[in-house]
Amino acid sequence: MAPGLIETPQVVDISVLNVKPVVGPQSPLSYIPGRTVVEQYDETYEHEDLRPNFPDVKWTPLEEHDHHDKGLLGDPQFKSLLKSATDIRDYNPKIGTEIHGIDLANLTDAQKNDLARLIATRGVVFFRNQKNFDIDAQRKLGQYFGRLHSHATTATPRREGLEDVHVVFSGEDSPDLRALFKPSFLWHSDVTYEVQPPSYTSLKVLTGPPRGGGGDTLWSSQYAAYDQLSAPMQKYLEGLTAIHSAHLQAQGSRELGRTVRREPINTEHPLVRTNPVTGWKALFFNPGFVTKIVGIPKTESDFIISYLNEIVATSPELHARFQWNKGDVAFWDNRVCNHTATYGFAPHRRHAVRVCAQAEKPYLDPNSRSQEDDLHERHGIPKAGKDGAGIVNYND
Repeated sequence: MAPGLIETPQVVDISVLNVKPVVGPQSPLSYIPGRTVVEQYDETYEHEDLRPNFPDVKWTPLEEHDHHDKGLLGDPQFKSLLKSATDIRDYNPKIGTEIHGIDLANLTDAQKNDLARLIATRGVVFFRNQKNFDIDAQRKLGQYFGRLHSHATTATPRREGLEDVHVVFSGEDSPDLRALFKPSFLWHSDVTYEVQPPSYTSLKVLTGPPRGGGGDTLWSSQYAAYDQLSAPMQKYLEGLTAIHSAHLQAQGSRELGRTVRREPINTEHPLVRTNPVTGWKALFFNPGFVTKIVGIPKTESDFIISYLNEIVATSPELHARFQWNKGDVAFWDNRVCNHTATYGFAPHRRHAVRVCAQAEKPYLDPNSRSQEDDLHERHGIPKAGKDGAGIVNYND
């Protein structure tokens, strides 16, 4: 959930939208630009037990714990995982991979280790139509990767015993909240204010808009964001830390009359961190939770935050965009990706469940390398030019 996202009730009269029940695939002859058939739901909705709930309970602060990353056990060529795949493709050189033929509910331990390593390498990995991957299987796989995180403010499922599951739900009567935020602010990495923020995070869409109906999610690589910086800027940021705050998110929940289940905290993390699986450096910054840079004047801090916001949010080569279908799953490494949801899918229902495993305390190994340097040395991939004083003759 994006920080400070406030969900206020607003009734939408669907009858005025001239929508019709689903009766089968949309015929090309019935095509209307920008319009898709809206599915109708009744009281027999199959995922009723996973609809959102905001329990009035209190939790103790999270305790620090040892973490051992399963990705370190994975094969560098992902042989166990990919032997079952029927197709695999990258979205672009920096981030995003889609795999077909894999059943996430029935992976061996060796395949799980390979999966962790692949996610840490590619940032986000997509799987289509995971019918067997129900919430119990999703939690079981998440628990294999680490201790599951229970969110202090966002919705949990109505079914008891799933307090470590985060529910994303926008119904037919949900408001459009775009006007409440700057677009760059909605980019975030989940709960980075925790002392041990998550690593491997899965999101499965249970119900969503049909193809072309909106509701896409974008991810931004922080490996690539770090590589986009000049060498002097990289060195400068590597000496800095940032404050990640949970207070705005908690404030929004309280203003809605909801219980904040765990008291909000501020945590100081390095601005550049090392991923223990790849050994690559990544910018560890997101517009949603970072409030200030430590040890420098506010003017300088605000400028750096604005500068990094622009890199994260407006650099297309850092981004992977995923168009969801029912049953699709995205698995990303929260340590090296920011992400943002998109609006514009009303009046469709969008219902998803998220599970994430906590990882190590963020750290910077001064001997770690950048993704660009490593791939240049191993595969001869050219490095990006960073001299902004050159001659300009841009062609798209």
